[in-house]
Amino acid sequence: MSTIEIFNSSRLTWARRRRGLTKTKLAVSLGVDLRSVSAYETGEFAPEADKLTRIARVLKFPENFFFGDDLEEPAFDTASFRSMSKMTASQRDTALGSGAIALLLNEWIEGRFDLPHADVPDLGRDGSPEGAAEAVRRAWGLGELPIKNMVHLLEAKGVRVYSLAIDAVEVDAFSMWRQDRPFVFLNTLKSAEHGRFDAAHELGHLVLHRHAAPNGQEAEQDANSFASAFLMPAASVRAHAPRFPTIDNLIRLKKIWGVSLAAITYRLHKLGLLTDWHYRKLYIEIASRGYRKTEPAEGPREVSQILQKVFAALREDGIGKHDIACALNVHAEDVDELVFGLALTGLNGSGRPPTPKRRPELTVVSSRE
Repeated sequence: MSTIEIFNSSRLTWARRRRGLTKTKLAVSLGVDLRSVSAYETGEFAPEADKLTRIARVLKFPENFFFGDDLEEPAFDTASFRSMSKMTASQRDTALGSGAIALLLNEWIEGRFDLPHADVPDLGRDGSPEGAAEAVRRAWGLGELPIKNMVHLLEAKGVRVYSLAIDAVEVDAFSMWRQDRPFVFLNTLKSAEHGRFDAAHELGHLVLHRHAAPNGQEAEQDANSFASAFLMPAASVRAHAPRFPTIDNLIRLKKIWGVSLAAITYRLHKLGLLTDWHYRKLYIEIASRGYRKTEPAEGPREVSQILQKVFAALREDGIGKHDIACALNVHAEDVDELVFGLALTGLNGSGRPPTPKRRPELTVVSSRE
């Protein structure tokens, strides 16, 4: 059987969407007519060898990528997206495409390492977001303490956390359950505080909407309320709240919980610690100082601890990012973008087969330690 005969047309469609291209744009880039691209994608006929080489170059995937089995792409109705109204269909498809590569990478990693098992409480369909946040804190033994590192906490509870490989702030984050395993994808273009809130927001979806479609304005509001309560427990906020909050003392206060200035202001109002007038006054001042676009006194950005340990262990076995990319039939850049852009630094690969000599069990240092 020739390579042309086993060309997988569904992988071409997936790759085109992953790169955010329409059929027309791909046709122009390839120098072919739209009819040809449509035929490639429907499987009517496969591209000739020279056309396949150009497709691989334009879409930035190795030619071998187009000869594998169908990819498992996260379905739109199983993933929770924030800011749906601001997101284009192309950005959504690109984000879901990132999720598909992350599933491949995660499967490859779990074939070689024992990662923490999922420990996300199943609270059913009942309960308020505030009550759910309290229940998760109780289940995880967090009490009223601030969360030092939201990404590390999620990973310690078996949530797989990957960075969102898309250059668009309109796509905040998304999450999903896949075979009883929770996934969270975070956009690293956001401030550290907004990234922490996004991680808590997605935890809210995983807890609140595990048994229902996680989309819609009401679901987003519930996840926001969960994140606010989870990161800023009511009793803790009341204990620290100033008698007359100002922007300057709120900038100091927000550091306790690692949240944005806007988030702590909203939480104080939600708990009745700010009048409506005072809340509006503070928000106007936040906007006038430019703090809605640039977070003041930004904290350190959180990254995956699990992935750092995985790649450190692979480094000892002489396995680099190019070895991993080769095993997945993707470009090394696609792998880099999913791992917060740092875990593979310095790993250039040795050319050896990516077969580790051992199967380490990885743990995450608790965010409370």
